[in-house]
Amino acid sequence: MSLVKNVGTIGGLTALSRVFGFLRDMLLARALGAGAAADAWQIAFILPNTFRRLFAEGAFSVAFVPMYSRALHGDAGGEEAAQKFTNDVLAVFVWVLLGFTAVAMLAMPGLVWLLARDFQEVPGKFELSVTLSRITFPYLALVSLVAMISGVLNARSRFAPGAFVPVLLNIVLIAAIGIGYWLRAGTENLAITAYALAFGLFAAGVAQLAYMIWATRRAGVKLVLRRPKLSPEVKRLSYLILPATFGAGIYQISQFVDTFFATSLPQGSLTLLKFADRLNQMPLGIIGIALGTAILPMLARHIQTGDNREAQRLQSNAVEIALLLTLPGAAALAVCAEAFTTAIFLQGKMEPADVAIMANITVALVIGLPSYVLIKVFQPAFFSREDTKTPVWIAAAALAVNIAINFYVVPRYGIVGLAGATAFTATLNVATLYAILQMRGWFHWSWKLSSRILRQIVATAAMGLALWLLMGVLSPFFSGSVPERVLSLSALIVIGLIVFFGTAFAVGAIDKDLIAQLRRRKKKAGDTPITE
Repeated sequence: MSLVKNVGTIGGLTALSRVFGFLRDMLLARALGAGAAADAWQIAFILPNTFRRLFAEGAFSVAFVPMYSRALHGDAGGEEAAQKFTNDVLAVFVWVLLGFTAVAMLAMPGLVWLLARDFQEVPGKFELSVTLSRITFPYLALVSLVAMISGVLNARSRFAPGAFVPVLLNIVLIAAIGIGYWLRAGTENLAITAYALAFGLFAAGVAQLAYMIWATRRAGVKLVLRRPKLSPEVKRLSYLILPATFGAGIYQISQFVDTFFATSLPQGSLTLLKFADRLNQMPLGIIGIALGTAILPMLARHIQTGDNREAQRLQSNAVEIALLLTLPGAAALAVCAEAFTTAIFLQGKMEPADVAIMANITVALVIGLPSYVLIKVFQPAFFSREDTKTPVWIAAAALAVNIAINFYVVPRYGIVGLAGATAFTATLNVATLYAILQMRGWFHWSWKLSSRILRQIVATAAMGLALWLLMGVLSPFFSGSVPERVLSLSALIVIGLIVFFGTAFAVGAIDKDLIAQLRRRKKKAGDTPITE
């Protein structure tokens, strides 16, 4: 199965999830605004989800998938070996999750204090954050099991179920916002909506796990919960997870760092940062997560069979696809940040001044968008070779730089400076990853790839100019009626796409074979394959 087809499957379903995510945040902005209840909910949402991305979808996945793939496809492996490995891991993983969740819930006041001690300055805000976080934290255990099952299915090239589960999350949370709004009808007690969201997150975890168990049965995989036993393979997995926790999770760890600094700023700063990051996460989630998820098991198979040429070609294709989509995405979001934040979030409890700050945060964040995605592309080259130590040192250095920069920029430039520091250190991270890959001979940047990217930059510049001119014409409509907002944003998106891809074809930024694969067309006989 080709990289492009896998990325298309994962990216398409992730795009659907992001659409529901935008709807969720639009409703959330109108229902809670950027006040105390909104900040408390953000803390309660950040805690389980950051641990989920760091351990379950980050460290666990990058260590588990290559080992499972080796058991499934290796000479001494097969279905029986893969099945035994999965159930051995599950038996230990369940108890680790339950224990960690219980300890975290008991220690929740301390965890919230570490992240948001300044919330104590607002009466009731700290206490609300602790209570909401205790309600939401069991979601970590549920969604971590979901991530494990997703890894099993991904290694079997069944990417759709794992990519669909975030859609369930957003659907349930949208329903929770509606229930909370109905429960507090006639009052200004915004905490009621926050409580509804917290219980909704737990319900979403139950729904996601139930769906994934059903998906594994359809795939013919049998999950059996046994008495825990530390088999040699489970010990090996545990050994790999520890460094991978840091190596795969720099973005998630930086989220904790950003949360700590954001909570020291004026009320609502954390909420505005998370809403702005929703715009940044749209292309990051669709492209970065899709590429990272698809490339890891494919690279692992090539490396296990000693096919380094195919591994190099696969990595080059991933870089080209990543930059083809993130360069124009970053430019469009930077130029049109005011349009998107105003049209999507300005209404109800959300004030114009808050939206203006959110637009500046968005610009600072998306400067690093290509780097965020390339990290997802380069890290699998290490993980597929079971080298989880090298990214540890890279991540540690980048995180140290991030913290040092934050101490300087946050007091001077506030929440916008914090977002800019995140973008800078992500770029430092990806540059270091590539340098080491190059030195080890695991990946090299060819002249053909450089030429293609330079042409992508030309097409991106043409699109940016067109959008900048269009912004002046459409600006009165971004804060208008719903049809005016929809039409004005649609005009920006459509014209931006036409200009970018039109210029890209004209200057040769992308060839016809790649476009055909992106459209999921079959290659003609005799074409040179560009993916696996």
